Amino acid sequence: MISPMYTNSVPVFKQMLTALKTIVAKADAHCAAKSIEPGALLQARLYPDMFPLLKQVQIAADFARGISARLAGVEIPAFESNEQSFADLDVLLTKTLTFLEELDSASFQGSELKEIVLRPGTPKEKKLSGQVYLSNYGLPQFFFHVTAAYAILRHNGLDIGKRDYMGAY
Repeated sequence: MISPMYTNSVPVFKQMLTALKTIVAKADAHCAAKSIEPGALLQARLYPDMFPLLKQVQIAADFARGISARLAGVEIPAFESNEQSFADLDVLLTKTLTFLEELDSASFQGSELKEIVLRPGTPKEKKLSGQVYLSNYGLPQFFFHVTAAYAILRHNGLDIGKRDYMGAY
């Protein structure tokens, strides 16, 4: 039997990151078709104190890798986060999806009870069970950044809708 912790994480991340990958490609094509400097969209924000599109995509990918790795008990792959273009974001999302694809669902067995320590050794250290980590911290964080990326592009004129956000399911 496949662990519900796997079912409620990896397939969800794969669906949403695949949709985000498609949206990023549409944004790149939109810039080319409309003669828009790609940096205008890559650095676009919903509000001045929020991260730009580029960082929103990076963080969404980081959460997908980090959450999955912690629950599976494997090392979190270290990526440089030095993306500067839509092509770079495509590579980042492809590498993240490849990592997720390679995870063994069996390694998630019992992870709902595993202790996950956030910010270990700092004053902000927090200990959560795997279930609480996934449901109350990880998934909301992931969806926040995916949604922010979608909203930035939609706000800036990209012709995308709910089907683009959801992707194939």
